[in-house]
Amino acid sequence: MKSLPFIDLVIVIAYLVGMVGVGIYFSRNNTNADQFTKASGKIPGWAIGISIYATFLSSNTFLGVPGKAYGSNWNSFVFSLSMPFAAWVATKFFIPFYRNTGAVSAYTHLEERFGPWARTYAVVCFLLTQLARMGSIFFGIALSLQALTGYPMSTIMIVVGICIVLYTVMGGMEAVIWTEVVQGVIKTVGAFVILYLVISGMEGGFPKILEIGKANDKFSLGSFAPDFTQASFWVVLLYGFFMNLNNFGMDQNYVQRYHTTSSIKEAASSVWLCVYLYLPVSLIFFLLGSCLYAYYQSNPELLNIVRMQVATERLPNGSSQAISQLASTLTPADYGDKVMPHFMVTKVPVGLLGLIIAAIMSAAMSTISSGMNASATVFSVDIYQKYIKSNLSQKESMRLLYIATTVFGLFGMITGIAMIGVKSVLDVWWMLSGIFAGGMLGLFLLGIVSRSTKNTEALIATLIGIVVIIWMTFSSQLPDQYEYLRNPLHQNMIMVVGTLTIFLTGMLLTRLKGKTQPEEEVLADKH
Repeated sequence: MKSLPFIDLVIVIAYLVGMVGVGIYFSRNNTNADQFTKASGKIPGWAIGISIYATFLSSNTFLGVPGKAYGSNWNSFVFSLSMPFAAWVATKFFIPFYRNTGAVSAYTHLEERFGPWARTYAVVCFLLTQLARMGSIFFGIALSLQALTGYPMSTIMIVVGICIVLYTVMGGMEAVIWTEVVQGVIKTVGAFVILYLVISGMEGGFPKILEIGKANDKFSLGSFAPDFTQASFWVVLLYGFFMNLNNFGMDQNYVQRYHTTSSIKEAASSVWLCVYLYLPVSLIFFLLGSCLYAYYQSNPELLNIVRMQVATERLPNGSSQAISQLASTLTPADYGDKVMPHFMVTKVPVGLLGLIIAAIMSAAMSTISSGMNASATVFSVDIYQKYIKSNLSQKESMRLLYIATTVFGLFGMITGIAMIGVKSVLDVWWMLSGIFAGGMLGLFLLGIVSRSTKNTEALIATLIGIVVIIWMTFSSQLPDQYEYLRNPLHQNMIMVVGTLTIFLTGMLLTRLKGKTQPEEEVLADKH
């Protein structure tokens, strides 16, 4: 623990004040719900692209990815490699579909296809996914800033959360997008600064980092064997494709942005700009994790400090002997998330530290603010106006959006506080998002691809998919005598299998109904 130098503290405060100032500036434009949720369709495509990129590049990437690369290898980078395939599908089919319907909610279409239950199911899945995302990001930023400032993680989440709520509520979608443009630049610069400091501080430089990394298999993309029981190359590629398709194709965070541009072409170009930016920058974060691994292996005295810090957190009331014993048994996967914050505390010079803290805050704030705005929009359109009161005045709509944005921000903070103590923030986010998003994407694909699928087939397919997702998620908790009933696949396959179960079951039921229908019609004609 150490207190933040005055210069760095001033930089951090200036950044927070600046973000709130943006919200105040754009608050004068927020006179109606259309402006709050879609910025009246006046945002240029390049700004939307950087905004989407900033949402992707959350604190889960900024802190979780280097921690994951430190603890294992570059296997998770395969997630990034899947993005172009998902982007192609989204720009060819999904974006034109949304722009032509004109509905601000991504889930209105599901009710038109299958009835109110489908829309409600997708909305609930989306809101739970958002809470998981916001919670993991709040946790990630608090994990880092606790090491830098010494303040409790819950206090950090509350302070940062209040700032996010202020500028998101006041400025609406326009403030979210333009703050994300600034945040996207800041956190990219911050990543390069940290990378430079690690390499320049390494005795032997980059060649030594490569040598240590190769010796410890740090640059591997995972096994290329067709093995779906572990995080092989193919498991992460499949998970990445389906998750990115969910992001680009039906996540309200992104769909809402497609309506803020002036044309389908502008919306599509914004997605491709995100891909072109995110792919190389995410690689930088994996490289950063490998560089930190080599650096700490070359400085074992620093490594011992990190191990002791993690052991102390796990045994807060333990004796020094018990803590030391636990520290000696910890593996890189156990303390990977702690290494970059420790490096920043001990090795980043005054002045630059404030910039990097601002970058970490940017990584968190961009994703949380867009999540709050999207969640409030979905709640307003798909729940409140659907089930409670449909005819809202402009004043009532704005009040509802303000309250909903604030409430979802608070729920995100609470979820983050509940996550304190987890081992890997990236693993937690991937698991939770896979559970909630799998069924939603499967139902959506069924609605778009199979025009002949009706309400009954979709409902049965969804119920079967939910059972499969629940089994895959929780069967590992079964007693040993029921070991044969446990899910043998890797947890990242929950998203893949859940999506395919709903989609393929729905298609099969539709085909079976199509075969029996003519026979029923023939019998009816005879009578």
